[in-house]
Amino acid sequence: MTLEPKVSSVNIFLWILQAVLAVLFLMAGIMKATRPAAKLSKSLPWVEDVPLPTLRLIGVVEVLGAIGLILPAATGIAPILTPIAATGLAVVMVLAVFTHLRRKEYGAIAFNAVLLILCVIVAWGRFGPYAL
Repeated sequence: MTLEPKVSSVNIFLWILQAVLAVLFLMAGIMKATRPAAKLSKSLPWVEDVPLPTLRLIGVVEVLGAIGLILPAATGIAPILTPIAATGLAVVMVLAVFTHLRRKEYGAIAFNAVLLILCVIVAWGRFGPYAL
């Protein structure tokens, strides 16, 4: 019995997906956690409806989720945190979809839905047949 890592095209696809999602969520999270709300509202109009502490919390959750997509799986330390991070980010995207529905921002819903689907794919793969 060997302890070699699973190398398959699906596993490579999941790693690429994790990296892309991590970069997107890291950039978005840092922006939401650090930029003034007035500056953010120019590009993210929904910010006007959210209290500043909630906006900062969303940013921190996205940053932690981005780290969780990569670090546990890459280090082998508590790799179960990777699909948990993907699931958490999927929940954030579901909440974002509801926010945009309420505000009738249909273009934003499509983007959030794509991210939601990608997060679910990572969670499925890493909880299931391609767990690390």
